[in-house]
Amino acid sequence: MSETERTEGDDASHIERSLRESEAFAEVFRRHAAGITRYVARRLGADAADDVVAETFLTAFGQRGRYDLSRPNARPWLYGIATNLMGRHRRAEVHQLRVLERTGIDPVTAPFTDRSDDRVSAESARRRLAGALATLPGGHRDALLLVAWAGLTYPEVAEALNVRVGTVRSRLNRAREKLRKELGEVNPMAIVSEEPVHE
Repeated sequence: MSETERTEGDDASHIERSLRESEAFAEVFRRHAAGITRYVARRLGADAADDVVAETFLTAFGQRGRYDLSRPNARPWLYGIATNLMGRHRRAEVHQLRVLERTGIDPVTAPFTDRSDDRVSAESARRRLAGALATLPGGHRDALLLVAWAGLTYPEVAEALNVRVGTVRSRLNRAREKLRKELGEVNPMAIVSEEPVHE
């Protein structure tokens, strides 16, 4: 597919143009950096997020010549790079989840949340969820959080993790099953996806 056949403003056209004019890649960064930063910060904490996000876009820029230009949206590709880079920080992620489990305070979202009664009761459920998330295998946790916190679709998660959609479904089913066992009657997806979105 040539650049003229794609929508002028899609990610693939900016990536292709960046092969000739490197500054064109800045548009891909502008479109996706904030969402990836929120996702990484939620998983690893703010300290690690800046480094992982910078490395994500540096890696993407270096690999842009291998990007599949038939894919107009670079979002799954970028989340895949970020998720792979976060693999180096698994201990930090598990530590972050254990802190949330112990204290009930999420240092990433705490400054943005009000202290209403609903929030206080949800905090208790989130503490249990954090402990349960920490026990999930990395691939299961990646799939679950890419859907719940990054808002990726199953096909986008499959692309991000370089696995088949059936594998994503399987990982999500196993993760949800384990979380339901850990949390009793609490719906894990209601807790996982209720995190506030900060624009």
